[in-house]
Amino acid sequence: MAKTEVILTHHIVGLGGESDHVKVAAGYARNYLFPQGLAIPLTGANKRRIEVLKQRRGEREAHELNSMTELAKSLSKLVCVVAVKTGEDGKMFGTVTSGMIADQLKTQFEATIDKRKIHLEQPIRALGEHEVELRLHQDVVTKLKVRVESTTPLPAPPVAPEGEAKREEQRTEKRGRRPEPASPAKAEAGEKKPRAARPERAPRPERGPRPEKAEKAEKGPKGEKTAKPPKGG
Repeated sequence: MAKTEVILTHHIVGLGGESDHVKVAAGYARNYLFPQGLAIPLTGANKRRIEVLKQRRGEREAHELNSMTELAKSLSKLVCVVAVKTGEDGKMFGTVTSGMIADQLKTQFEATIDKRKIHLEQPIRALGEHEVELRLHQDVVTKLKVRVESTTPLPAPPVAPEGEAKREEQRTEKRGRRPEPASPAKAEAGEKKPRAARPERAPRPERGPRPEKAEKAEKGPKGEKTAKPPKGG
């Protein structure tokens, strides 16, 4: 493929800036660069324009640096929200990429940032707040806060049975109550009074043996009969 040398009159990403002379495909120069006014052929006459192009380039780069510096200050104060779908366990479906962040910056803040300037160490796979790096310019680097939120509604908590709910409410009320200090009257009423001493009882008089028991005592032990006096004696 034939090559040709050209002088760039505008900055072209991946190719160069104003006043740079580069080699490109002849068809690319003829069909795109020259018609768009992005480059001119490298000739003796055109070489005289290089100083003018360098001056224009310096002005452009200074303006770009100031713009990116101001943009970096603004973006560092923002929180870019990215909404994603999650399962019931809170895990994300897929990841958050630099392209998604660039889209949200455009939607939420009307800030047009090339996704290639948004650098992620690795794709974001978790909900919450993250910090990403923005390389807006070779001399301007800043941080952007990105908050990943779920669009999936959380499941409703289980409803306790009516009886269990009442018991739980009663337990909560009991835990919340504090014992009230007893009034002096209640305190006196609550104290037990000592019992009065009982009067001593008089000892019971000893009883004598009953008549029957006395007779049995005279008879003696069982099986022994008292001797009767002889008759006629």
